[in-house]
Amino acid sequence: MTDRLTPILTDSWDVPRAWTLPVYRDRGGYRALAKARGMSTEDLVNAVKGSGLRGRGGAGFPTGLKWSFLPAPDGGPRYLVVNADESEPGTCKDVPLMMANPHVLVEGVAITSHAIGCDHAFIYLRGEVVHVYRRLLAAVREAKEAGLLGSLEITVHAGAGAYICGEETALLDSLEGRRGQPRLKPPFPAVAGLYARPTVVNNVESIASVPGIVLGGGEWFSGMGTAKSTGHGIFSLSGHVTRPGQYEAPLGITLRELLELAGGIREGHELKFWTPGGSSTPILTAEHLDVPLDFEGVAGAGSMLGTRALQIFDETVSVVRAVARWIDFYKHESCGKCTPCREGTFWLQQIMHRLVAGKGTAEDIETLSDAAGNILGRSFCALGDAAATPIQSGLQYFREEFEAGTHTPADELFPPRASLIVPAASQEVPA
Repeated sequence: MTDRLTPILTDSWDVPRAWTLPVYRDRGGYRALAKARGMSTEDLVNAVKGSGLRGRGGAGFPTGLKWSFLPAPDGGPRYLVVNADESEPGTCKDVPLMMANPHVLVEGVAITSHAIGCDHAFIYLRGEVVHVYRRLLAAVREAKEAGLLGSLEITVHAGAGAYICGEETALLDSLEGRRGQPRLKPPFPAVAGLYARPTVVNNVESIASVPGIVLGGGEWFSGMGTAKSTGHGIFSLSGHVTRPGQYEAPLGITLRELLELAGGIREGHELKFWTPGGSSTPILTAEHLDVPLDFEGVAGAGSMLGTRALQIFDETVSVVRAVARWIDFYKHESCGKCTPCREGTFWLQQIMHRLVAGKGTAEDIETLSDAAGNILGRSFCALGDAAATPIQSGLQYFREEFEAGTHTPADELFPPRASLIVPAASQEVPA
C-alpha cells in the first residue's frame, strides 16, 4: 500500500534540520525559483493552469485560473496573501508543513509573486502557533540574506486567533487592522483586495505545491490524482485510528486505503462515522469507505473534500455529543455580522445541549432541522453553512440518536471513557 503515498511536500519532514536553508538547498530547493525567473509571467500562469492544481484550502477553485483573474497592470501595487490561518477542527496539514519545510512555502511565494507581478507578499498566520511564526520569520530572513528573494518583500503576520479570519475577505480586513469580518462580494479580491488593490489569496499547501509544478511540469503534476482533481495532497487522519498522522497521497485515494496505511481502526472497534474535510463538512459513514477522496467523488457522496481533515470515530462515540461540540465551536467563532449565523448558531447550541443532556423534545428535533435548513445558504459567509451541515448529515444518518436525546443523556448511551484514546498501561481512567 505504501506505493499509494506520494511524499513530495512531506518528503523531508524527517530529515535533520529540514527547516533550514542549507538543508533545503541541498535537496534541490530554490531551483524552481531560478527556473521561474527565466519564464514569462504568462508561461508561469499557464503552467499552473495546465497542471490542474486546485486550491488546497477547501474550496478547490483552480489556482492558475484565480491568478488569471487579476486585471491588467496599471502601475499600482498588487499583492499575494497566503492564508495560513489553519483553524478548522480536525485540520492539521499547513502547520506541520510550515514547521518542517517552511522554505518550500517561501519559494512558492516568490514564484507566485513573480507570476502575478507582486512586489510585496503576506503570510497570514494564526497567532497561537508562535513556534511556526518564529520558524517562518527565520526562513524568510535566511532567503532574504542569501539574495534569493531579490526585491520581493515578504511579511509574516500573526493574527489574533479567530476562525472567521480563515475566510479570505475577513482575513484581508484583519490584515488591514480592522475587525475580522467577511466583506460583501463583489468586488472580489482579484479586483479590490488588500488595500483595495488586486490581490491573490491562496492556501499554504496551494502555494507550496507551485515549486514542484515549475520543476516537474504540469504533466507530471496532473499525472497524479484524477482527471478533474489532479495532483497530490496531505490527508490528516485523527481520532480512532491505530497510527494517526499526515499521509500525502494522490487525490482520489479512498478512506479504506488510507486506513490500511494507518493500521486501521483501533483494535477491537469499528468505524461509525467520519468527516472528509473537517467538522464543517457533512459527516459520512462506513458505507462511504470506497468513495474517491477527490472534489467530485466526495461531492457525489453528499459531502465536501474540504481540507482533507479525516476525523475518524468508532462505535463508542455519540454523534449527538460530537455534533454539539462542533456547534459550540461555531457559535463561539461566529463574528455576528449576519443574523442567520449569529442567531441560528445560538439556537442550535441550546437545542443540542438539551439533546446531549437527554432533556430534548420531539419539537426540538424538528426545530433543529428547520433552523439548520434556514441557516444553510443564507449566511453572509460559509461559517453558517459549517454549523448547519453536521446537524443535517447527523440527522440523515443517525436520527435515532437525536431522538434518544429526548429521554436519555448521551453519556449514558455512550460513556465518554469508552471513546478515550489512552496508553495501554493507563487504562484506568476516572469515571
